[in-house]
Amino acid sequence: MALFLRKKPAFPMAIGALTLIAHTAWAEPMHGIAMYGAPALPEGFESLPYVNPEAPKGGRVVMGETGSFDSLNPHQAKGSVPWQLRFVAYESLMGRNWAEPFGLYGLIAETIETAEDRSWVEFTLRDNVTFSDGTPLTVEDVMWSYETLGTVGHPRYLGVWSKVESMEQTGERKIKFTFNDDNPELALLIGMRPILKKAQFEEVSFEDAGVNVVPITTAPYVIEDYETGRYVSLKRDEDYWGNDLPFRRGTNNIDEFRMEFYGDGSVMFEAFKAGELNAFRETSGQKWDTVYDFPAVQRGDVVKSEIPHQRPSGITGLAMNTREAPFDDWRVREAMMQAFNFEFINQALNGGKQQRITSYFSNSLLSMDHGPAEGRVLEYLNQYQDALLPGAIEGYDLPVSDGSERNRRNLRTAVGLLEEAGWTVDSDGVLKNAEGQPFEFEILLRQGSSEVQSISDIFVKHLESLGITVTINVVDAAQYRERTDAFDYDMTYYRRGVSLSPGNEQYLYWGSDAAGTQGSYNMIGIENAAVDGLIGDILSAQSTEDFVAATKALDRVLTTGRYVIPFYNWNVSWIAHDRHLKYPETLPIYGDWLDFMPDVWWYEED
Repeated sequence: MALFLRKKPAFPMAIGALTLIAHTAWAEPMHGIAMYGAPALPEGFESLPYVNPEAPKGGRVVMGETGSFDSLNPHQAKGSVPWQLRFVAYESLMGRNWAEPFGLYGLIAETIETAEDRSWVEFTLRDNVTFSDGTPLTVEDVMWSYETLGTVGHPRYLGVWSKVESMEQTGERKIKFTFNDDNPELALLIGMRPILKKAQFEEVSFEDAGVNVVPITTAPYVIEDYETGRYVSLKRDEDYWGNDLPFRRGTNNIDEFRMEFYGDGSVMFEAFKAGELNAFRETSGQKWDTVYDFPAVQRGDVVKSEIPHQRPSGITGLAMNTREAPFDDWRVREAMMQAFNFEFINQALNGGKQQRITSYFSNSLLSMDHGPAEGRVLEYLNQYQDALLPGAIEGYDLPVSDGSERNRRNLRTAVGLLEEAGWTVDSDGVLKNAEGQPFEFEILLRQGSSEVQSISDIFVKHLESLGITVTINVVDAAQYRERTDAFDYDMTYYRRGVSLSPGNEQYLYWGSDAAGTQGSYNMIGIENAAVDGLIGDILSAQSTEDFVAATKALDRVLTTGRYVIPFYNWNVSWIAHDRHLKYPETLPIYGDWLDFMPDVWWYEED
């Protein structure tokens, strides 16, 4: 029996549920678990509800990525990694069903059992799980993975591990976690850690392992070939241990999933047109309507698929580092909002086609209502009045311009806000503070982000008219990761997805405890008692009404914090792809999300 104790609190990460009913008391080991009530899929289910169980195996998906990479281990605290490796090349004890807000089902674990109050959870491992090198997975591998990730792994794993009071082997294939925090979500989250092979790292430091160390895992895809910074090729493991598992039926159908890396998005698109790539995600509505008329599309060899979803917009835009001046002042941040001429930018780059993100949970029932707060939402906000900024209670909307390039009305508003914050224009037309320091800052961008750079170029011109000097600095992926992990930026591109089931992971995104932890997801540096308190209110909600109201209140506080200048709302995914690549007619509520491609796609000859 092995036992590890952890007592230091940290920021937890979890997901809640939309429908709040009493916890089900598991009297015996179960095939799955949901945050509240019973999981949607019954024991003995045939397959996930959004897959084609009869999908053929074969073919390849070749997609492009901008930038570079210098690591193949997404679980380290350092290095730049191809983003999808985390989702397609690793497995955990439990697997996610994307057709429900938050339901988990046995994957490496055969069953899950938990106390009625979820103060502990016990997993029974399947007896046939093997790594890609053919060696069997053991409880020791699982326990080593949890302790390693929880102590020297990526910051995303530290929060849950800090809530583990003990971890022990309770049988030949059993492992039990007891928690030190009254938090029912921990019973689910602890089942979602990636599992690695202990023996591989006995003579190699996990945290310092370089790109030449390819982690050995139990997943259905293994890294077959790669060239640092250029491509990664994963092949389907025909001897994968879980081929006959109902959870895996109809998934992992593609023989090869390959990611090619390019220095620029326009070069990547030309590679797609030339046939070097056979799938391409488009983010510009204008381009989707205008540039996909090349010969392969005209012949029908490339088809255009639009995949809707029901998840919240999340937040995408230019984030301001609130840890230091000038962006520690909300009036300066609002001035940036006023100067950002979204309507003109949208017309210039997208023909006005795309809708704007209006809040962190827009495009969903969790989105804040515009206008004064009322009812239960107001009650939640009134608890934290001292921490609220203007607009949280009385109502707030993003600035709207007249669509012209001049944007005079909003720029006048920006000037007034800057004056209130102590910034005035001198005789030379330079905006300075009372100490005579000019208003200067840098927009940090990653190499290959051409669309964001085009947006930033227009934005900078408007800021220059206010007497502000802005430098756009484009760096490679490794430098970008290093600087943003260290919060060494003034303004940068930022994208954070949120789910239909927000929970403890919100602490990691926006919580005060995460603001000072380098490498954390709270890049913005939010330290706000209302944010912290409302996340707690979401977690303690006892009814659907309270859950939704607390989330709407949190959405108001985040939006009126003026932390991010929002861009577009992608409520549909645009994927152009080889006509032989297919996906199921029944879509998960999360749409094209994380491992949707290649997970449920297949290749089918005519």
